[in-house]
Amino acid sequence: MEKRRGKLIVFEGIDGTGKSTQVHLLKEYLEAQGIEIVTDYEPTRGEWGMRVRAAAASGKRLPVEEEVDCLLRDRREHVEQLITPALERGRWVLLDRYYPSMLAYQGATGINPAELQRLNESFAPQPDAAFWLDIPVEVALKRIHNRGASNDAFEQRQFLEACRSIYASLNAPWWHRIDASADAQSVHARVREQIKNLIGGIS
Repeated sequence: MEKRRGKLIVFEGIDGTGKSTQVHLLKEYLEAQGIEIVTDYEPTRGEWGMRVRAAAASGKRLPVEEEVDCLLRDRREHVEQLITPALERGRWVLLDRYYPSMLAYQGATGINPAELQRLNESFAPQPDAAFWLDIPVEVALKRIHNRGASNDAFEQRQFLEACRSIYASLNAPWWHRIDASADAQSVHARVREQIKNLIGGIS
């Protein structure tokens, strides 16, 4: 019997919304259902992703055209080397950020999000489900401060408000807003219910 293709599940949102925590909780839940899981994040730690990360950490972003080019190269490598092979082996891939982040973060600099979506979807598979973890920007910034992280070039209030606005405007069958202002287990319960409804076959 041919192995069923896996599922691509993505967590999105501005920093401080709890994406990595939700990836971990969903991984534990799905593994308990006997599902093989691969977890990762974007930008990756590859050459192109690290260019973007290093610039942001220094407090000065790359020129937006270079930033977009690096992120597209990074994502293409990620799709070819990890995402597609894992899906074809029947594994579920859980990502902390994917191309909706580009629509929000680079779209907030003035680039048309629809054009960014077109560029990405020319090679990157659409998610089976993408969960936008949504909280007010002031709450996100407080969480970032409380965990001892220094704000990078992407973590400025006005910019994050623009990113949140773009996230709110996205519309696709796989795009789902989750109120992430509650505790992590409550948020996880909402995600889990969506997973059951969207994909089925799990208890």
